[in-house]
Amino acid sequence: MDIASIWANHQTVIINYLILVVGAVLMWMVGRWLIHFMVRMIRRALTARQVDPTLQNYLASIITVGLNVILVIAILARFGVETTSFAALIAAAGLAIGMAWGGLLANFAAGAFLLVLRPFKVGDLISAGGTLGVVEEIGLFSTTVMTPDGVLVMVSNGKVFGDNIENLSNTPHRRVDRTMQLAHGVDVDKTIERVLSELVALPKVLESPAPSVWVFDFTLAGPVLCVRPFCKPEDYWTVYQGTNDVIRRVGGELALPVPQVHYQVQQKP
Repeated sequence: MDIASIWANHQTVIINYLILVVGAVLMWMVGRWLIHFMVRMIRRALTARQVDPTLQNYLASIITVGLNVILVIAILARFGVETTSFAALIAAAGLAIGMAWGGLLANFAAGAFLLVLRPFKVGDLISAGGTLGVVEEIGLFSTTVMTPDGVLVMVSNGKVFGDNIENLSNTPHRRVDRTMQLAHGVDVDKTIERVLSELVALPKVLESPAPSVWVFDFTLAGPVLCVRPFCKPEDYWTVYQGTNDVIRRVGGELALPVPQVHYQVQQKP
């Protein structure tokens, strides 16, 4: 086939097509540059407002994908492609993906809310979604928590956000609640005074609020003491263990009898 004759017969069509191709390439290059520029400006604005970096990545990804889709549709329209059907196809595909990935999208949305509302941050000790531990990472779909026994647990953001969230680090102090069962006949006042003096001397126990020891309940075995020292959140388990040691040590040093339940059986004549 003679190229010269093809050029002579279709010169106008070829030139117009080349112009469209060059225009599409220029639109793609300029559009991509504008998208990157806009995303950078948005990131700077979010950084200036001290928005969480993970949330910045959320927004940047969503904006980038959305603008790229619009750019592709605009380029196709430049070539005369019917974009209405194309947009309807994208909408239908998005609906199908949304229905198939409903759980993942719910976790994604919950993660965004966690980053915006900030009920906790990395390094906080929380109880949420049935898990207690220190937050290691707040991800796109799950929150990574290190439990006190050293197990790394990934909890879905939907479960975390949909449950009660207890932030155990976002408080000035925590209270340790322990009980001490006494036997009948024990000098309760002397025991309270001794336990209280030991708690005051216990490391990590706060002076204010002051620890308290008082009669909490009465059982068949005898009175029950409520032992409540206060500490900083990060010292909770240390004081918990120390309080148990105080209860054990005081019971041994005072030679307190072992609490026992006594029953009196009477036989009718």
